[in-house]
Order: sequence, then C-alpha cells, then structure tokens
Amino acid sequence: MNNRSLTVSWDDPHASARAGALLSGLDYLQGMIAGRFPQPPMACLMGFDLVEAREGFAMFECHPGEQHYNPIGVVHGGLACTLLDSAMGCAVNSTLAAGVGHATLELKVNLVRAMTINTGLMRCEGRIVHGGSRTATAEGRLLDAAGKLYAHATTTCIIFPSSAT
Repeated sequence: MNNRSLTVSWDDPHASARAGALLSGLDYLQGMIAGRFPQPPMACLMGFDLVEAREGFAMFECHPGEQHYNPIGVVHGGLACTLLDSAMGCAVNSTLAAGVGHATLELKVNLVRAMTINTGLMRCEGRIVHGGSRTATAEGRLLDAAGKLYAHATTTCIIFPSSAT
C-alpha cells in the first residue's frame, strides 16, 4: 500500500450563515470571495473555491486530485455534481434579498467526459434562468481551462425565509 492523507479544516458554518442572513445573497457571496466570510465546509472538504459572483451568476474553480478518484481510476462524478449544485445554487442566491434563503428541490446532471488529475483547473459556472418568489431555476456548465465541456446541469430551487438568523 502507498497511503496518502489529506487534512481538512473549516470555520463554524453557523456563524457565517447567521451573518449571511443579514445581507443580500450577492453581498454575502461577494463577502466570501473577498475573505470577509469563510468558504463553506463542503468547499473546504472537496477543495473548490467560489471565485466570482454577480447578479444571477456564480463561478467556482477546482483542481481535481487523487482524493476525488473513484475505484475505476477517474474523478468521481460526485465532484462534478457538487460543483454544479453549488454554482447553480449560488447563482440563485445572488438574486435573493436579505433574510431569504433557498434549497435545491431538483438536480439534473449530464456527465459528458471524465476528469482526472491531469485535467487541470476546472471552472464551474451557474446562471439563473428564472427567479420567482417561490421557486427559481438555473443551469450550470463544468469546463476545463480551454473551455471544453465536462458536465452540464439544471436545477430547481425553493425560495423561503431564512432560518439562519
């Protein structure tokens, strides 16, 4: 055996969520990018970062690593799904007012090619399609540095008053 290890650390997600509930979704996401709020524990665990957020749009970046591999020797599709769910959810969140939250109701992912550690930097973009008062929809694309598509997805999110405050 040739064991490897990975150490993961994160900040208290409840404190960040309480602070974020007082801001618009876009202000909260931009605060994360600027370092005023920590990235969520899931991003720390999976090794991706929110790098851009504007009204109706969010982008994450990730370098796939060995820790993401499945038993057949490629990056597990769960990394793509998690990146897409995060980017699309943040695109929805970027349109919400202070005190309003969201959660994924439905997620449809199409994996079109495998990632490996040699794939390099991956960019995952989420864009809102429809922002309603009760539900919102978004679409996402997972691309390599050259713009080659690796996965695409759609989501439906429910909109509700935030319980984080």
